[in-house]
Amino acid sequence: MFYLVKTPWLLKKIYPYGIWDLPVSEKKVFLSFDDGPHPDITLFVLEQLTRFNAKGSFFCIGKNVIAHPEIFEMIVRKGHRVGNHTQNHLNGWKTADDVYLDNILQAQQHIPSNLFRPPYGRITKSQCLLLEKKLPGIKIIMWDILSADFDTRIDGGKCTSNVLKNVKPGSIVVFNDSEKAFPRLQKCLPEVLENLSERGYIFDVIPENFS
Repeated sequence: MFYLVKTPWLLKKIYPYGIWDLPVSEKKVFLSFDDGPHPDITLFVLEQLTRFNAKGSFFCIGKNVIAHPEIFEMIVRKGHRVGNHTQNHLNGWKTADDVYLDNILQAQQHIPSNLFRPPYGRITKSQCLLLEKKLPGIKIIMWDILSADFDTRIDGGKCTSNVLKNVKPGSIVVFNDSEKAFPRLQKCLPEVLENLSERGYIFDVIPENFS
């Protein structure tokens, strides 16, 4: 399994369709959570965010929203942001363009948002163009830092280190509210929230409207 914890500037430059980080004038960071909602793990995340007066952005899978509508509604009610993560967690590189777009549109029926994150970060240029044509104003949200809590070869302490060593104002950080990631998320998320709070960071939602 190969991945980059810190997105290099060159990749951001050559892939302009995605938003990798955000310009800020204060010490602000954007925590995001992929693959929920989950009836237990998403609740854990919400509890941790509440402890630190933090807001987050949840990129939800459509079928999980259908299965757990009360958790999805709780995310929204608590003032967090939601985004589309496809209906069935499809890999754009392995999916025909029309099938991929249709899967996003299915999820959009249950996740009213102009934020979209491709599962695995894998989306082709043609899929980006089709998506922007079908859903004008949609924003493809990528990331600046991966906690890598999905990686079963490492522990939660390493995930914490991945974030704290690389974070900067404007960073978009990815966690996963999934069963696979939970053993590491359970340790990492509270540590990240506590450490960055002590360093004076504010945790905000990814805005829906920006240039």
